[in-house]
Amino acid sequence: MVAPPENAPPDNDVLWARSLHHAHDGAPALVGVSLGVRQGEIVALTGPRGSGKTTLLRCLSGQLRPCEGEVWFNSVPVHTMGDLARERLRRDRFGWLGPEPQLLPELKVWENAALPLLLAGASHRSAKHAACEWLDRLDIGAFARKRPASLTRAECQRVALARALVNVPSVIYADEPTAPLHRADRALLLRTLTTAARSHEITVLLATDDEATAAAADRRLALVDGRLAVNGASPLPDTPEGQAACSLSA
Repeated sequence: MVAPPENAPPDNDVLWARSLHHAHDGAPALVGVSLGVRQGEIVALTGPRGSGKTTLLRCLSGQLRPCEGEVWFNSVPVHTMGDLARERLRRDRFGWLGPEPQLLPELKVWENAALPLLLAGASHRSAKHAACEWLDRLDIGAFARKRPASLTRAECQRVALARALVNVPSVIYADEPTAPLHRADRALLLRTLTTAARSHEITVLLATDDEATAAAADRRLALVDGRLAVNGASPLPDTPEGQAACSLSA
């Protein structure tokens, strides 16, 4: 049996990152962030606006290449993948849900929800069936043949969640998904997301500054000025000791 590489992540972490650094126009956005997330775990990334939550999600999901550091998904190094491989990974294995639904206005609601399956080559019939199942769970199945322009903002956000769930991804990256919603709509969206994650063993990274939303997670990781805090303490420096403490906290 061949031994794994010395720098490979633990086998029980579906998502693992080490010493991530990233900057926007020279301003540090991530400073030495290390973390591990297990399959089916729901992790809330908390912190004020500008703390690095969105940048971390984008690096972990392969949308951004970190300036330094490693990102691994199921023991495969995402940080060394080419653009095409990362695009395929995002399409087939990841789901994304942001604060804006970003639906295509020319497509019907069910087509928007089915888009990941259609792009992956699924049949029209099977993609529509899967999309309509998720739309029904979100109480908007009756709108399947409508266009997004005829829906409310909250209803469009439900369509975006159906799109993120339709191919039952391994990981969903949710970036402030409840921010634009009123309390009742927020509760429905969050309940559907967490129920689906637990029943299908989907890992969820949920960036939020809302206490009620964060409370739905299994655990929390706090970001402050691009650094990961441990147990509510001040962010740790980018040192082996700091990285070890982050690993233990996970």
